[in-house]
Amino acid sequence: MTRYARITGTGSTLPPQRLTNADMVAMLAPRGVDTSDEWIVERTGIRARHFVAEGVYASDLAVEASQRAMTAAGVEPSEIDLIIVATSTPDMVFPSTAAILQHKLGIAGCPVFDVQAVCSGFIYALTVADSLIRSGTANKALVVGSEIFSRLLDFNDRTTCVLFGDGAGAVVLESSDVPGILATDIHADGKHTGILCVPGHVSGGQILGDPLLKMDGQAVFKLAVGVLEDTARATLAKAGKTTQDIDWLIPHQANIRIMHSTARKLKLPLDKVVVTVDQHGNTSAASIPLALDHAVRLGRVKKGDTVMLEGVGGGFTWGSVLLDF
Repeated sequence: MTRYARITGTGSTLPPQRLTNADMVAMLAPRGVDTSDEWIVERTGIRARHFVAEGVYASDLAVEASQRAMTAAGVEPSEIDLIIVATSTPDMVFPSTAAILQHKLGIAGCPVFDVQAVCSGFIYALTVADSLIRSGTANKALVVGSEIFSRLLDFNDRTTCVLFGDGAGAVVLESSDVPGILATDIHADGKHTGILCVPGHVSGGQILGDPLLKMDGQAVFKLAVGVLEDTARATLAKAGKTTQDIDWLIPHQANIRIMHSTARKLKLPLDKVVVTVDQHGNTSAASIPLALDHAVRLGRVKKGDTVMLEGVGGGFTWGSVLLDF
């Protein structure tokens, strides 16, 4: 019997503190940073984002999203035999946030690890989990994207500090004899590391370099639009499908212009694109599972729908997953 991997439950969480663009304008004004709601919306589509409180970590957000996903799947924590967490903002240098999440969920014994591919992290993690389930290594996997980007932001840089937010999303992926994940496609090109990065690191108890996010927005935009179309078409080809088979496109929620441009290139109507960037901002590896869970709980994505997930991130990384929900 051929083994497949299917998503059986989704979950997500956002920190209670919600900051609108007006809140950001008020917060940045004393710093002499000039921005406005109109400027942010026009360039990004973002209207609000959520920031964590002090003492809250990526594993805490991951716990809430994971519990909701397991509840939706009807799965007990003890049944989970693989945990993968996609994050660029781990609780600590090591151990992995996945290990900390495992303990907080009351699970022990199963393999756990983090995946670091920035905003493509969830796509990478889902691809790895799919492979491990297909190979028989795992039967019920918890795949999580959890990020706290608010702690990496330079609040003197209006081109980046208004873009990002915090949150977590999770899915339960189970083995099945019915196809779920139909095909995946992941890539990277390290020559573009400088266009989106946090160039600081820890050495001898000190932070060396700059520990705040740096981005060349125009370069990221140009690369993103091209690779998102390419990876979507590559995944469709692997699955023997066409764009007409896509019921929903759920792209990484970074910029509404990138999302709309990708949809147009794939000749998909905009009403087939799931959009949450307006309310969540860019939550990096959490953005795709957050958007998926949002669409599922609104009753938009339903059982039997064919869904394309795709993302791009620092590295430069990119990829996509086509699945039957």
